Amino acid sequence: MPKTLKLILLSIRDLLVSAGPVAFIVAGLLVLAYWWLDPQPPKQVTLATGPAGSAYAEFGKRYADALKTNGIEVILKPTDGSLDNLELLRKGEADVAFVRGGSADPVKDEEAGLTSLGALFYEPLWVFYRSDAVQRAEQKKRKSERRKEGKELDALAQLRGFRLNIDKPGSGVPQIITQLLRANHVDPESVELSHLEQTPAAEALEAGMLDAIVLASAPQSPLVQKLLRSPGIELMNFEQAEAYVRRFAFLSDVTLPRGVVDLAADLPRHDVTLLATTTSLLAREKTHPALRQLFAQSAQQIHSSGGWFNRARDFPNTKTSELPVSPEGDRAINGTPPFWQRYLPFWASNLFERMWLVLGGLLVLMLPLTRVVPPLYQFRVRSRVFRWYAQLRDIEHRADTRAESPDVLLRELESLETLANKVTVPLSYASELYELRSNIYATRRRLTAQKDAQA
Repeated sequence: MPKTLKLILLSIRDLLVSAGPVAFIVAGLLVLAYWWLDPQPPKQVTLATGPAGSAYAEFGKRYADALKTNGIEVILKPTDGSLDNLELLRKGEADVAFVRGGSADPVKDEEAGLTSLGALFYEPLWVFYRSDAVQRAEQKKRKSERRKEGKELDALAQLRGFRLNIDKPGSGVPQIITQLLRANHVDPESVELSHLEQTPAAEALEAGMLDAIVLASAPQSPLVQKLLRSPGIELMNFEQAEAYVRRFAFLSDVTLPRGVVDLAADLPRHDVTLLATTTSLLAREKTHPALRQLFAQSAQQIHSSGGWFNRARDFPNTKTSELPVSPEGDRAINGTPPFWQRYLPFWASNLFERMWLVLGGLLVLMLPLTRVVPPLYQFRVRSRVFRWYAQLRDIEHRADTRAESPDVLLRELESLETLANKVTVPLSYASELYELRSNIYATRRRLTAQKDAQA
């Protein structure tokens, strides 16, 4: 190996060994910070959705597709609806869930560690009824002055005597409808209530086995789309919507514009006022922050477009959330995403975002630590030369005490010189090596003179 290359490799080795303790400390702190912060999320997350065919189920599929691009598998968990979703979150059996406004207990659920990722969309209360059911009801009692020609429903009080399906208890709809019926002084026992799932209930309504059904769902629900176009099925217009909104904080009034369902068929044929709750995406505080961030960012893509009841960019928002909005949700909705997310893959941008504070702290810590490296390097290189001084001093001591003959000491000195000639050091430390050789030469002269004097 050429001597120059050997010197270069030797200098690199010395530098690496000298910087080893510092590198070990920094690496140990990085590993400890990585373990403590746990920046990389699990590869699976459970999303509680809703019944098959509901808007919750359809949105769940879109979230699964969105997170799949980042290597996260979303396990969709079908449920009866909002209350079931909330209970799964409380028990820790779901990480994220769709929850309708009015379902959560702000105090209890905040203490349970539930947080909002933002409000996603309006979820109207769709009261679909058979037009002939109104006519049959009119045959049993006198026409109310509030009714329009006895053919349309516009008040919940008109549901007395109806065969009404109000969805399964886990959906949360029965609790809302019961409150609204009691506000209208309608005894629930005066209505023939049932709790079928949404799809069987819609089929029973079309078959004439039910007079009316209540659905709480976004307009994207295939079942809602189908019923809006079904002949003989009408949608109740809440003419008292403003009164409901004033009395129930979790309700909003929304308008289904004329023709928005089908312009060609002019469906609906007039504006329909509906009551609506706001559905939010809730998550547990124990759900990994990176997953909460991904869901919040996906919500921006999935729910930001305009719809039947809202303009573009009305959703998602943080204004109508019943629970505190998590930092990830607030940043995704109201803030600006970090610029590095545009250029780095998810795992890299997430790692940098979670670890940047630690990296900055380590950088500050390394500044004083790096001052230790030059002295260590200098000590290592010089020790390669200085270690021979102990043997040289021993030879000189024995020469002074004349403990041994000069011939023996000269042979030891010759061996020492041979070893010293094999020592290689960087050019900046060559003076140390030459000084050693000079001292060896001086000792040889002294021993030679001593030998000559004895002769």
